[in-house]
Amino acid sequence: MIQDLIAAERRELAALLEELSPAAWATPTLCAGWGVAEVLAHLTMPYRISTGRFVLELLKSGGRFNVMADRVARREAASLSREELVASLRDNANHPWRPPGGGAEGALSHDVIHGLDITTALNLERRVPADRLEVVLAGITPKHEKYFGSDLRGVCLRADDLDWSYGSGTPLTGLAQDLLLVVCNRRLPAGRLRGEASTRFTMV
Repeated sequence: MIQDLIAAERRELAALLEELSPAAWATPTLCAGWGVAEVLAHLTMPYRISTGRFVLELLKSGGRFNVMADRVARREAASLSREELVASLRDNANHPWRPPGGGAEGALSHDVIHGLDITTALNLERRVPADRLEVVLAGITPKHEKYFGSDLRGVCLRADDLDWSYGSGTPLTGLAQDLLLVVCNRRLPAGRLRGEASTRFTMV
C-alpha cells in the first residue's frame, strides 16, 4: 500500500533530520534559495494549513502557487523551531494529504523529491528504498518535464541501480534517485552523473 511507503519515508527522513548538525541544518539545499528549514516547512505545510487558509494564502500571492509556497515556507521556517518542524513531519507520517490531481503517488513523489533536495545537497549517504523509487519513477511523463522546466532533449536517462530509463538520445547514467532529480530540473554535485551530457545537469 502506497500510504505505508509514504509513512516510512516521512519517519526515516525525520529521524535523519533530527540528527543533523547545526552546520548541516544551515546548508543550502537543491531548492534554490531554500535551506533545510524552508524545505521542511514546505514539506509539512499541508499538515498545518487548512483548505480555507490555503486559498487565502494563494489569493495573497495573486494566484501564483510558487510565490505563495516560497513566502509561506520562509515565514514558517523563521517562526517554527527545528524541533517543531521535524516533529511535524514525524507526527504526520500517516497524514492522508494528496496534492491536487496527484493521488497517493503524488504525495510519495513530493516527499521523496524534497527529501533528496536535502540529502543530496548535504552529500548524505541515504538511498531511497527501491520500492518507493519505482512508484515515483513509474509516474514520470513529459508533463513533469514541462512542470519543472527541465530540458531533456536528446538525452536518455538510464539508471544503473534499477531497471529504468526515460527519453531517447545520448545516455546519461547514474543512480535512479539522481536521475529523478535531473527530471525535476535540479543541478547535482559533480561526480554523480556519467555521460557526454552530464555537465548540463551538474553544478558549476
